[in-house]
Amino acid sequence: MVTQTRSTSETGLVGRIRGAYEVLAREVAKFGTIGLLAFILDTTLYNYFVFGVPGAEAMGPLHDIPLRAKILATSIAMVFSWLGNRYWTFRHRRRAAVAHEFLLFIWFNILGLLIAVACLGFSRYVLGLDSQLADNVSANGVGLVLGTLFRFWAYRTYVFKGDALA
Repeated sequence: MVTQTRSTSETGLVGRIRGAYEVLAREVAKFGTIGLLAFILDTTLYNYFVFGVPGAEAMGPLHDIPLRAKILATSIAMVFSWLGNRYWTFRHRRRAAVAHEFLLFIWFNILGLLIAVACLGFSRYVLGLDSQLADNVSANGVGLVLGTLFRFWAYRTYVFKGDALA
């Protein structure tokens, strides 16, 4: 019978670094997938709320209040995102106290939302850009990138930091 032994580099510091990197890479990939789906949901809802159904003459039901439309669309996408991140991305890190975790998630999403809304508000009310393209670039482009970087850090650092559940 042949006994396999691991080299010192696989069990020592290099092995721990490699293991941590692999966990981080999986979390980033899953976070990105959930984020992409939430982005599609958020963007689709925002565009419907403000600009209506593509090809239709009527404007969206929240055409005159684009910041509220963004808040509503993002809130719906936020609940989807929490479920996806809790039960898939960070399932090994989630807290047993679901309500506490959800409140932290909401808090950091509100801060991330404020980043996107600030970008949209700056584009609309400071730069005077109010086209569909300008709204999407400012809120769903610049705001999304900055908010996503902030949220990943916050989720990993504060929200999903509980001990692994069995």
